[in-house]
Amino acid sequence: MKKQNYRNVFAEIGKSEQEINDRLREVVNEFFYGKDKVYFPVGNDMAYIEDTGNHDARTEGMSYGMMMCVQLDMKEEFDRLWKWAKTYMYMDQGRNEGYFAWSCQVTGEKNAYGPAPDGEEFFAMALFFASHRWGDGEGIFNYSEQAKEILKACIHKGENGREGAPMWNHDNKQILFVPGSDFTDASYHLPHFYELFAQWAYEEDRAFFAEAVKASRDYLAKACHPVSGMNPEYGEFDGSPMSRPLPWAGDRHDWFYSDAYRTAANIGLDYEWCGEDAGQRVAAERLQYCLGVTHKENPYRIFEVDGTPIDKEALHPIGILATTAQASLAVEGPLTLDNEDATKALAAEWVERFWNEPMRKGNRRYYDNCLYMFAFLALSGNYRMW
Repeated sequence: MKKQNYRNVFAEIGKSEQEINDRLREVVNEFFYGKDKVYFPVGNDMAYIEDTGNHDARTEGMSYGMMMCVQLDMKEEFDRLWKWAKTYMYMDQGRNEGYFAWSCQVTGEKNAYGPAPDGEEFFAMALFFASHRWGDGEGIFNYSEQAKEILKACIHKGENGREGAPMWNHDNKQILFVPGSDFTDASYHLPHFYELFAQWAYEEDRAFFAEAVKASRDYLAKACHPVSGMNPEYGEFDGSPMSRPLPWAGDRHDWFYSDAYRTAANIGLDYEWCGEDAGQRVAAERLQYCLGVTHKENPYRIFEVDGTPIDKEALHPIGILATTAQASLAVEGPLTLDNEDATKALAAEWVERFWNEPMRKGNRRYYDNCLYMFAFLALSGNYRMW
């Protein structure tokens, strides 16, 4: 399944190799080492990614940072992040033994003792890639073994008297919002990861992930609205928005908001890596039209899933831009701004708009700039299977 060629969509719209490489260096430096960085070294051998809006470290950001590092061949930074996660986030006892606490203070104390499944799946994928790119080391740096153990916990918790609950529903093979929950999060569905888990997980776990590939692509096709291409933050297993309030919060999550932005980007990367379409790919085109044509005057706000705007500005506008641009990978290329095909021309316009947008500053920069980094890697052909 290893690809030899990855699309460079920036080049397709006319950017030179020198421009792209220079800009990539700027983005990487700003994210990891610049004045507005979110990566913070600790001592001689650890580091964390800070959610600068909430002043904590989350498995989302830690695993994202590791994925960025393996894509960029930044082994020292990867190992620092992984050691911090294993030292402070990993839970070695209790109901969630084998999982990672989703939020910790930047000093390492756990803010919660529950996991978030998107962290685990990104940890596992980043570790497999590290194993293949750099080779396995010893202990926690035996990357492939660590990845397999994470996936084993994710699907076998609760079996044979083992305490806890799995991160995937065993009946429908859908990833869950939290272990044991009865709903899902469309942005957690990563069939392009599961394709690889089905090859590299423990042999007895591979058939499960092969089924999860199909389940997730089918789910994404149902979860994305047939006109707007938008999906809700959280959803029922049948693809409909989850309108039930969360028991611990009471707020709504059935609209196109924050978590939901990642879905179109994931659809784009899945199509770039795997080239498989179960009906999910058209959502990217619909979303780009809804935000880029129907709501061109102000796409950076909160929407109902059908595309109806709500009179509230989005908390993460750069995140919307970055992920909608990354969705262009689901549009067959090459893309040019003057393309006679309106769909391709619009996809190119989103990429151009993203190219011209700087990274976010200020205390809310963490989430937006994570999505920015992934979009830049993907659109420049640097988000790869290793």
